[in-house]
Order: sequence, then C-alpha cells, then structure tokens
Amino acid sequence: MRNLDITTLRSFLAVAESGGVTRAAGFLNLTQSAVSMQLKRLEEMLDLKLLDRSGRGVTLTPAGAQLQTYAQKMIELNDEIYSRLTDQSWEGEIALGVPDDIVYPVIPEVLKRMGRSHPRVRVELISSSTNRLKAQFAKGDVDVILTTESGLDQGGETLLALPLLWVGAPDGQAWKQRPLRLAFCSYCAFSGHTIAALDAAGIPWEMAVSSENDRTIEASVSADLAVTASLEGHAPSQLVHVDPGAQLPTLGMQKINLYGYGGGGNQALIETMKAYLRQGFNTLGAANSNAA
Repeated sequence: MRNLDITTLRSFLAVAESGGVTRAAGFLNLTQSAVSMQLKRLEEMLDLKLLDRSGRGVTLTPAGAQLQTYAQKMIELNDEIYSRLTDQSWEGEIALGVPDDIVYPVIPEVLKRMGRSHPRVRVELISSSTNRLKAQFAKGDVDVILTTESGLDQGGETLLALPLLWVGAPDGQAWKQRPLRLAFCSYCAFSGHTIAALDAAGIPWEMAVSSENDRTIEASVSADLAVTASLEGHAPSQLVHVDPGAQLPTLGMQKINLYGYGGGGNQALIETMKAYLRQGFNTLGAANSNAA
C-alpha cells in the first residue's frame, strides 16, 4: 500500500484552483521550485499526467480533474482532524471588513483558505466603504479591515499600491463630455480625490449620479451616462478602464492597507487572517506585474 502525502496534495490543489504554479506558491508561502518538485513527485508516484502545461497557464488532465475531487476531501478531513484534536484557539469568530470595490478577486480565496484551516471559526465579512470601516474599526466592532486610501494611519501596513483609473462603458463617449458627468457612491473615498484632480486640471464636472448602491453606479456607467474611477484590475466586468490621453488628468496611486487589532483572545485568528490577506494581495501584485 502506498500513501499519498497531504502536503503534496495541498500543493496540487492550490495549482488546480489558481491555474498556475507561481500563484499557488504565493498562497502556500513556498518557492515555485518546491511546488513544481512536489507536483513532479506526485505524478511519478501515480504514474499519471495530472497537469497540462502546453498552454499559457496550467490546466488539469482528466486524471487531474478526478484527483482534484479526492484531494479536496482528504485535505478538508486532515484539517478538521487536526483542528478538533489540537489547538482549541482555532474556534471562535472574527470580523473582516473590506471595501466593496476590492472584494474580488482576493477575498473569496482568503475565506476559502480560512475555512479549510479553521473549519470551526465563523468569519463575518463586512463590505462597506473605507471611511465606514475605519470608524467601525476604531470602535472595536471589526477585528481586521482593508482600506483603499492615499495615506497610511499608524498601526497599518500597505499590502499593495495600485493606480486609480477612469472607468466607463465599452466604446463609451461620456468621458469626452463637458462638463464631465461623474457617478460615485455617496460614501466613496475616491470621489473627493477625483474631483480635486479635475479642479486642478481646470476641467468642469457635474455629479450626474450619486447613490448608496454600487449597482446603481455600475448601471449608470454601463449606459454611458457618466464615468467613475476604480483601482486597476478592480473595475466591474461589464466596464472598462478608459484611456483618455491628455484629455483627463491622471488620478495617481492608491494604497490597499491592512489594519488588525493586537491582543485579545482571538489574536491567533487575527494573525492567521492577516497572513492570508498578505499572501493573497502579494500574489495579485505579482500577477499584475506579469500581465503588464
């Protein structure tokens, strides 16, 4: 009887779900060569080709797709056994606050990892604006928050810096109109920064759409009634980043910052969550650099 190694299966599953060895290595906090070696060892042990590396990314072969289901079950069972029989601090609740516009693509993967490693921990995801999240954090209502802002407050750390870009409808013309028609949520931290840039450039503008609902803003911009701004790589899928050349001002860089409380009974959970967030945004930054 030959035994499959959980660590190797974990690496295989990370590659299968992320679509690449580099991204998987980031999530696992391993080197790319270490992950590649584990995959090679797994294929040799099973005498099967599990991954197709002929394209730009990595895809699963039929055998790999079949193994993925079993690997998922084995890893979940392994983690559940370990958590139930060992560290009791792996129980409890943690509140994570994230601005609406950066929930994707990192946060779902972070929540998935937390669920696997800490199956008895309840994670409450609070999606709101940076200003509201910072107010909740200051009152102790949220354990860990991410923010999008130009600066950094004491006690925080910057995970990633991204350009703030103009966003409009595909093939839209709204960005050419004067006064420039803007659409922002009433609580959006980017609106003041954008308006200041327009004023400095001497470009007239009007707030065409102001709403509490992100979907309203997206629908208005999709209809080419106005433009808005979002971080690079975080525009809704139905919208595009506008390249207006010299006709609109550049909006500079914005930081994705991380804040987490110290001390308390759930400190171990908070540190784990912060580590997963660091790894997730580090992987996102590497992917953006490769795409550029």
